[in-house]
Amino acid sequence: MEGEINKACGLDIHKHFVIVTILSRSGEKQLQRFDRDDDGILNLKNWVTSEECDVVACESTSDFWVPIYESLIDHLPVIVGNARDMKAFTHKKTDKIDSEVIAQLALNKMIQPSRVFPKKHREFRSYVRLRLTLVRKRTDIKNEAHAILSSEMLHLGDVLTDIFGKNGRAILSGISSGKNIDQIIESLSPNVRKKAGQIREILNREISQSAAIRLQMCLNIIKHLDEEIEILEREIFNYAYRNHKHEMEILMSVPGIGELSAATLIAEIGNFKDFSSGDKLASWLGIVPNVYQSADKYHNGRITKRGSKVARWILTQIAQAASRKKNSRLKEFFNRKKKSIGYAKAIIALARKIATIIWHLITSDEMYEDETGYEKGEVQKRKIVETEIFSVDERIKIISGIFAIMGKEDREST
Repeated sequence: MEGEINKACGLDIHKHFVIVTILSRSGEKQLQRFDRDDDGILNLKNWVTSEECDVVACESTSDFWVPIYESLIDHLPVIVGNARDMKAFTHKKTDKIDSEVIAQLALNKMIQPSRVFPKKHREFRSYVRLRLTLVRKRTDIKNEAHAILSSEMLHLGDVLTDIFGKNGRAILSGISSGKNIDQIIESLSPNVRKKAGQIREILNREISQSAAIRLQMCLNIIKHLDEEIEILEREIFNYAYRNHKHEMEILMSVPGIGELSAATLIAEIGNFKDFSSGDKLASWLGIVPNVYQSADKYHNGRITKRGSKVARWILTQIAQAASRKKNSRLKEFFNRKKKSIGYAKAIIALARKIATIIWHLITSDEMYEDETGYEKGEVQKRKIVETEIFSVDERIKIISGIFAIMGKEDREST
């Protein structure tokens, strides 16, 4: 923000209320408390605008700041600062920075603004993050199913590469529903039926009633999660291809990057041109080492791990996939690094390299070309499916259902 700031407003945002302090350069101070609801946020906006504040500042506390930011941004500048950076100025390690300190920092231009994505892009990112949460929940349930099978000494992994694939689920469903071995084998694909002898040997034992019930529950939950994840993926790809089709194609030209990883990178990074270089992007993602200097000697520590955890995770997954691509310069880079610094650090080094590569590709509007002659397959074309629009009554019904579930959980916990 250019020019001198004569009056600044600091917000200490909590889940149910907001503490607001307005400081002027003359030393005048005003403090009020507002409820964090529709009426409270409206009253906050009216008070701050009537006082003609030059700037409003707050911490990026969870997503509590979002509705307040949306109500104020059209009327005056709003700075959303990184909570860790702001706490460093007060040397407080545990207590939250109060609104007066935030206002003082804003008055003296000591808050570095965080990047705030447009509302539509934040919604897109929320789909990506919810999908990741559901995928991890599904993995937990699959691990539980593996534990049940192991306890019953049913080692299906010896004959199936994926026990939750089409054939694996047919076997699991048959076991939990009480089908005999012949019926189960008949429901399998011809390639798997060739292993009928091994399958009979594994299934030729009685499963306990408890294990059958628990296994069926796991299968039901996995099926439900699959359906919800599919809905989320449809929303993710609809937005990505409508708004970032060219960026998706550029990213998917890089070894190791598929549709989901490309969409995730776009959701978490946003506008690549916000960064002046690939190194700046890597630093923002937290995949650069901490650097310490003492007596003219530099010491590199662990990576900073600042920025988006999801972006770091997907870049690590991409790096692991790229390290296995044949005839790829990225694999050659990984192999060289692995010899000197080991596998884990080499993966992080490759992730950082990929981050700088995709920044260059996006900002220069170029497709990835591997100098070793590696050519990636044709980019998959996806059909865009129209999004279902919920009416106001349907939205109210959804919210009522959530409160009913929460109430039931509270009663059960007591």
